[in-house]
Amino acid sequence: MVSKKSILFSFFIFLIIFTIQSNLANSHSGRTNSEGCHNQTSNGTYHCHKPKSQKQNKSNNKVNAKVRVVDGDTIHIGKKKYRFSGIDTPEMKQTCEKDNQVVYCGLLAQKILKQKIGNQQITCLEEDKPDRYQRILAECFVNGESLSKFLVRNGYAFAYRKYSTKFVKDEEFAKTKKLGFWAMTFQYPWDFRKAS
Repeated sequence: MVSKKSILFSFFIFLIIFTIQSNLANSHSGRTNSEGCHNQTSNGTYHCHKPKSQKQNKSNNKVNAKVRVVDGDTIHIGKKKYRFSGIDTPEMKQTCEKDNQVVYCGLLAQKILKQKIGNQQITCLEEDKPDRYQRILAECFVNGESLSKFLVRNGYAFAYRKYSTKFVKDEEFAKTKKLGFWAMTFQYPWDFRKAS
């Protein structure tokens, strides 16, 4: 005859096995590129996983945190100041030229970033050390999409090769397709700052 203890024990083991299998079924294959990113085939999105050397800023997960887009590569979330690492955008007073017309390319990069963010929640992967202006260096995301990758791939930011090669392929894509600033006459932001 089966005792109540053995029935409870069997039920408990069943629950443990069921829980483990459910967790495994909800995970993905784990195949990522060198940056820890991959295409999620189930929903068609591209997202990245937190690298071991970086930490995710948990305080950004608050929907009510006020976001201010300072320029094309700098945002403030609440009291925290973030500088997107690995990219550079034109300065706010910087101009470009398209079809013999002056374009305020720094303002344009800021506008594109504002539109992309909209009212959506932002999460950021922070680097360990701030920049020389004490801004937090980070890669920030909206709905799992890197804002830096979006800006560079659409031609509204440049891969900042001095500090990173992460977005070089995205820049090459935009340049080949003549997207954003690549359809204009421009000066790289770092050259503009040197000349100013």
